[in-house]
Amino acid sequence: MATLLYRLGRASLRRRRLVVAVWLVVLVGLGLAAATLRGPTASNFTMPGTESQRALDLLADRFPAASGATGTIAVKAPQEGQLLSPEGQAVVKEVTQEAATLPGVVGAVDPYQVKALSPDGRYALIQVQFAGRADEVTDAQRTAYEEVGARAEQQGWQIAPGGEVLNGEPEVGSTEALGVLVAAIVLIITFGSLVAAGMTMLNALIGVAVGMAGLFALSGAVELTSTAPILALMLGLAVGIDYSLFITSRHRQNLLDGQEPEEAVGRAVGTAGSAVVFAGATVVIALAGLAVVNIPFLTVMGLAAAGTVSVAVLVAITLAPALLGFAGRKVLPRRLRDAAPAETAPAAEDRSGFGFRWARWVTRLRIPVILVGLLGLGLLALPAQDMRLALPDASAAAEGTPARVSNDLIQEGFGPGFTGRLAVVVTADSPQATQAAVPQVTALIQKTDGVLAVAPPQLDPSGRTALLGVIPKTGPTDAATETLVHDIRDQVGGIQNADVLLTGVTAIGIDVSEKLSDALPVYLLLVVGLSVLLLMLVFRSILVPVKAALGFLLTVAATFGITVAVFQQGHLADLVGLDTPAPLVSFLPILLIGILFGLAMDYEVFLVSRMREDFVHGDSAQQATINGMGHGARVVTAAALIMISVFGGFVFLEDPIIKSMGFALAIGVAIDAFVVRMTIVPAVMSLLNNAAWWLPRWLNRALPNVDVEGEGLRAHLAEREPANV
Repeated sequence: MATLLYRLGRASLRRRRLVVAVWLVVLVGLGLAAATLRGPTASNFTMPGTESQRALDLLADRFPAASGATGTIAVKAPQEGQLLSPEGQAVVKEVTQEAATLPGVVGAVDPYQVKALSPDGRYALIQVQFAGRADEVTDAQRTAYEEVGARAEQQGWQIAPGGEVLNGEPEVGSTEALGVLVAAIVLIITFGSLVAAGMTMLNALIGVAVGMAGLFALSGAVELTSTAPILALMLGLAVGIDYSLFITSRHRQNLLDGQEPEEAVGRAVGTAGSAVVFAGATVVIALAGLAVVNIPFLTVMGLAAAGTVSVAVLVAITLAPALLGFAGRKVLPRRLRDAAPAETAPAAEDRSGFGFRWARWVTRLRIPVILVGLLGLGLLALPAQDMRLALPDASAAAEGTPARVSNDLIQEGFGPGFTGRLAVVVTADSPQATQAAVPQVTALIQKTDGVLAVAPPQLDPSGRTALLGVIPKTGPTDAATETLVHDIRDQVGGIQNADVLLTGVTAIGIDVSEKLSDALPVYLLLVVGLSVLLLMLVFRSILVPVKAALGFLLTVAATFGITVAVFQQGHLADLVGLDTPAPLVSFLPILLIGILFGLAMDYEVFLVSRMREDFVHGDSAQQATINGMGHGARVVTAAALIMISVFGGFVFLEDPIIKSMGFALAIGVAIDAFVVRMTIVPAVMSLLNNAAWWLPRWLNRALPNVDVEGEGLRAHLAEREPANV
C-alpha cells in the first residue's frame, strides 16, 4: 500500500493543476446537486419492530387525523379562577379558534370540553393536531403556531405553544467557528508557517464542503435525522484537518532532510498517507458498523459521517500533495526556506525535545505511571454506573426557548406527567369489538400504579380504532415513567378480540433507548474485536493490539463517567451552558464508541508504528519506545488539540443532543491522546519490553502484510536508488 500511495503522491504533485481542477469541479457539481435535490431532515426517531412504532403505523393507516404531530398550548390567566369567568372563557375560546385555523392544523381541542383546566382555574391546555409529522411541518407553519395568542398576551395572559411540533433542525452558528479558529492557531504554532497552516486548513475545508454537499444531495432520496449532518460536519472537520496535518508534517520533515519537493511529497503520502488511510478506514468501518444494530436512523447517521471521513481521506492523499506542490518550500518556516538542503538536513538526530524528555520520564517511572493512570481513569469512570439513557424532552431544552417555556408552564400548572402523555391504540375487526374492549382497557390502565388520568376515547370514522390519552404522574424521562410503560403493556396484554398498543413520544423514546442499550454490548464487542484484528495486521504483534483495545476501553469508560457527571448529574454544568441536567441521549454511547474507536486507532498507529519501525531496524525495545514518542508527540499533540477545538466548538450550541455529543467527543479525544496513548501506552510498552513484539510464526505467515509502515516502499526506494538509501 505504501508504494502505491508513494506513486499517487508524486503523480498528484506533477499533475497538481488537474487534481485541483477535478476537486473544484466535484465541489461545484455536488453543490449544485445539493441546492436542487436537498430534502428536509427528520426530527423524529423511528424504531421499526417496536410496539410504539407499530401503533404509529396503524394510526397512519386507520386514523390519519391522529397520526400527525401534536402541539400543546399552555394558557395561564393573570389571576386564579379567571378561566371560569365569562371573560376568561372568551379569551381561551378565541385562542383555540385561532389555533384551529392555522395552516397545516387539523383541529384544536377546546379545554372546557375535555376539562383540561387546573383545579385553581388559572391554567388550561389546548391540544392541537397537525396533519403532517413534526419533520413535515414547514417553518412558516411552525412560526404561525408560535405566534398564536398574541392578542391575549397583550391583555396580560401568558400563551406558550409547545409540543413535538417545535422539534426543529438544530442550527449551526458561530460558536463552532471558534473551534476552527483555535485549530488554525494550533496549526500556525505547530508549523511556524502561515502557508503550511492555511494550506492544511484549506485542504480540510474543501473536503468537508465536498462531503456535506454530497450528503445534502442525497437527502432528497434518503431521510436524514436532524443530527446526522451536524455529526458529519463535526467529524469531517476534525479528521480532515488532522489527516492533512499528518501528511504536511511528514512532507516538511522530508524537505528538511534534503529531498526534492516531488520526492518529499511522495514519501510523505507513502508513509504518513498509509497511516491516514488505515486510520480513516477504521473510522469508516466503525461508523458503518452501526448498521449491525439494525436501527435505521442510527445507520443513516453512521453512514453519513463515514462518507465525510472517506472524502477527507481521499482529499488528504490527492489534493494535499497537489497543494504542497504549489506551495513548494514555503511550507517551511521563513528562516529555512532559502537554505540549501545540506544546511537544513540535520547532521545528527536531535533527541532533546519535549517528546523525548517525556518518553524517557514515562518509561523510567513506568510502574507508578501505569498505576496512577489506571486509578485516575477508574475514578473518572465511576459516575458511568449511574448512566441513564433517554431521548431528550422539552425539559432539557435551553431556558427561554418556546418549547422550554411551554414545558415549564405545563409542569407549573398541571405537573410533570402532562408533558409526557402516552397514547393507547385499541383496534379490532369490528366497531362492536372495539367498543367492548375500550372500557376494559380503560379500567386496567386506571388501576395501574403511576397513572394520573385516562382521557375519553377518540374513535376513527370506521369505529374500529380508538385512541386513549394516558397521563402519567411523572415526567417523560423519569425512571418511574419507563416502569409505567412496561406495567401498562403487561396489564392490557391479555385483552381478547382486540389489539392494544401503547405509543406516544414518551413511549417511543423509551423503546428507542432500550433497543440501543441492548445493542451497546454487542457493538462494543464488535469494535474491540475489530481493533485487535486490525492492529495485529499492522504491528505483527499480539500484546500491542490487546493493550490498544484495553486502552480504548479505559477511554470510553472515563468519557462516559465525565459526561454523566456533567450532563446527567449536573456537576459543572454551567461551564458548558447546560440549563437542566437530564439523562444522556439514547444513541450517544454507541455513537461515541464508534467514533472514539477510529480516533484512538489513529493515534495508536502514528505513535506505535514508529516504535516498531525502530525496533525492527535494530533499536532496543526501550529505545524504540522513546523514539516513537519523541518523533510523534508533537504531531499527535497538535492533532488532538485540533480535534478537541473542533468538537468543543459544538458544545456551545443550544441543542442538548449536539452539545453532549461535542462535549463527549472532545473529552474522549483529550483522555485518549494525552492520558492513554501518550502516557499509559509508552509506559506499558516499556514494561512489556521485547515481548510487546512477539507473534507466533504460524500467525505471522497467515496474516496478510498491509505494509502500513512502508517496509515495501523502503525496499522499492533501495532498489531504485541504492546509493541514496
